[in-house]
Amino acid sequence: MTAQTPTKLYTPELLALAVTLAGYPLDPALPLAGEARSRTCGSSVKMGVSTDGEGRISSLGMQVTACAVGQAAAATFAAAAAGRSNDGIAEALKQLELWLAGAGDLPGWPGMSALVPALDHPGRHGAILLPWKAAADALCKAEQAG
Repeated sequence: MTAQTPTKLYTPELLALAVTLAGYPLDPALPLAGEARSRTCGSSVKMGVSTDGEGRISSLGMQVTACAVGQAAAATFAAAAAGRSNDGIAEALKQLELWLAGAGDLPGWPGMSALVPALDHPGRHGAILLPWKAAADALCKAEQAG
């Protein structure tokens, strides 16, 4: 039997991406707020967003309490969130869940390739989903109010 080489989780690309999260600080003045927490690892994301007249994200900020994988996922989300609607976020979340479950392809969200090493680490999957879940929470509140 041949031993399988484990995938290196914390790649330089993933760690560099996690550092960029500092560019998206949570601003309490943002009108919509959402939260998500992983039951698996305890990671959490608090997100504030503002939307344009069409209900698409125009700006955002986050407070992320997570490992480098969760931080990189949040930075990946933030870098491509502008212009996304609740429907677009929900579709991306669905694709991401399927991919993490081994039932779909890597989602088309820009920058997702940096998260590929985490696919072999199910304990990190919950943290990866958090930014999309927090954004969906915030955008649902906008739709309910609107």
